[in-house]
Amino acid sequence: MSDQTPQTGRIAVVTGSNRGIGFEVCRQLAQRGVRIILTSRDENKGQSAVRRLEAEGLEADYYPLDVTDPGSIQRLRDFVERQYGRLDILVNNAAVYLDDRHSLLAVDYDLLRLTMDTNAYGPLLLTQAFVPLMRKNGYGRIVNVSSGIGELSDLGSSWPAYRLSKILLNIQTRIIARELRGSNILINAMCPGWVRTDMGGPGAPLSIEEGADTIVWLALLPDGGPQGGYFRDRRPIDW
Repeated sequence: MSDQTPQTGRIAVVTGSNRGIGFEVCRQLAQRGVRIILTSRDENKGQSAVRRLEAEGLEADYYPLDVTDPGSIQRLRDFVERQYGRLDILVNNAAVYLDDRHSLLAVDYDLLRLTMDTNAYGPLLLTQAFVPLMRKNGYGRIVNVSSGIGELSDLGSSWPAYRLSKILLNIQTRIIARELRGSNILINAMCPGWVRTDMGGPGAPLSIEEGADTIVWLALLPDGGPQGGYFRDRRPIDW
């Protein structure tokens, strides 16, 4: 569990947050006074997740979002500006894991395209949409939820679509960090580790709470915090 001070008044969008790590990030941020905008493709599941938070005495809004649809991203951006006039925190958590131990030489194009659209291009489009709002307020924290499978220092050959998408997510994190230097908008990537979620399976060693911890830590960094880094367990790791 993160140990940062309360952040009452901050506004956060968390993508893919009706379950798993994304939902836990919403919970932990809301516990610290952050106003949450919980998003998902399925509105019924998203509204149900909001009710779960409200049952714990936590505040959250819901807005439908398909990160592969630029129009959906623009509608979310318009909603946030209309409703709040600002965005302080963006957690790019939504992701798909569709391929198995395929060869990159044989991976299906449609599978590759959907994976890249969801895991890499979606976060980029969301960042493009919300950085202008962050610039207006002189403050922003962006967290890209990546994976160790995308580390160039330890590349393998399996799960090629997922691997490529996370490599690209890491690269764009570093590029955008350079563009945002001096702006007090801090963007970082992180690997949650192997977590007991629907994606990670019941045999994973880490709890969902543990998987969310570094995301929350990065989302609430103080001014002057890390920029353009890659983290696991709140510690820098190799790209």
